[in-house]
Amino acid sequence: MPFTDDHERRQPGTTDLAAAAESGGTLARARDRLHRFVDSDVFYSFRKSPITVAAFAVTLLCFVCAFGAPWIAPHDTNDVATLDLMNAELPPVWLEGGDWRYILGTDDQGRDVLSAIMFGMQVSLIVGFASVIFAMVLGVGLGLISGYVGGRLDHFIMRVADVQLSFPSVLVALLLFGFAKTVLPRGMQDDVAILVLIFAIGLSSWVQFARTVRGSTMVEKNKEYVQAARVIGRRPLPIMLQHILPNVMGPVLVIATINLALAIITEATLSFLGVGVPPTQPSLGTLIRFGNNFLFSGQWWMTIFPGTALVALALAVNLLGDWLRDALNPKLR
Repeated sequence: MPFTDDHERRQPGTTDLAAAAESGGTLARARDRLHRFVDSDVFYSFRKSPITVAAFAVTLLCFVCAFGAPWIAPHDTNDVATLDLMNAELPPVWLEGGDWRYILGTDDQGRDVLSAIMFGMQVSLIVGFASVIFAMVLGVGLGLISGYVGGRLDHFIMRVADVQLSFPSVLVALLLFGFAKTVLPRGMQDDVAILVLIFAIGLSSWVQFARTVRGSTMVEKNKEYVQAARVIGRRPLPIMLQHILPNVMGPVLVIATINLALAIITEATLSFLGVGVPPTQPSLGTLIRFGNNFLFSGQWWMTIFPGTALVALALAVNLLGDWLRDALNPKLR
C-alpha cells in the first residue's frame, strides 16, 4: 500500500515532465524549421530584392486593412444609420472644405471614402481568393486526369480548353454571370450574387491550371517512382493524388498567385459594368463605378482613390507572383 501511494504521487510529476519534454521538442523543431527557412535560397532572394519586399509590404497592408476593417476603419459604411447626407461630397482633408473625420473625403451618400475602400477591398479579396481556389481545384483535377489517362478524354478536355481560350476571360465570366441571373429567381439574385461571381470568374480561369498540370503530369507519369507504384498494384487515383500531385504543385502556386491579381481585376471589371456584387456590398469595382458618375463634376476623389487602391493591390500581387516564379525555378535565377 505505501508503494502504491508513492507511485500515485509520482505519476503527475512524470506526466508533467513528459509533457514539458514533448513541448520542448516541438518548440525545437519549430526553431529548426525557422532557421532552415531563413537560411534558404528562397528567403535570401526575397530579402535581396527591394521591389519584392515593397510588394509584400503593400500586400500585407492591403490584407490588414481589408480584413481588419470592422475594427480599424474610421467609420462603418455598412451601417446606414451612421450616414449623414449633410457630409456628402466632402473633399479630402488637405483641400478647402475638408474634414479631419473624413481623411479621403466622402461620396454622394456621405460615406467615408477611406472606410469604403477598406470594406470594398475585403469583398474584392474574398471573391478573388475563392475564385482562384475554385479554378485551381477544377483545373488541377482536370489536368491530372487529362495528363495521366490520355486518349480521347485528354483530347476532349484540351479541346474544351482551347475553345475557352479563344474568348476573353471577362467575356466568359460576363456570359456565365448573365446566364445565372436569368436562371435564378429575382429574389435570390442579390443573396447569391457573390457565389455566382466566384463561380463565373473561377470557371473562366481554370484553363491555365489544367494545361500546366497536364504537361507536368505527362512528364511525371513516365518516371520510375510512378512505374514502381503501378507495379505494386496502386490504383490510378492514389497515384495521381499522392505521387504525382505533390511534384506538380510548384508551377500551380505561381499561377495561383498571378491569377489572384487577375481575379481581383476581373471582379472589379464586372462590378464596374454593373453585373458584379450588389450595391449593398460594394467592392472596389463598385466604388469606382459610383465615383465615375461624379468624376467630371469635380469630385475626383470618389473614383481616383478606389482606383489607386485596386492598382496598388493588383501590382503588388503580380510582383510577388513574378518573384515566386523566379524563386521556385532555379533556371531563372
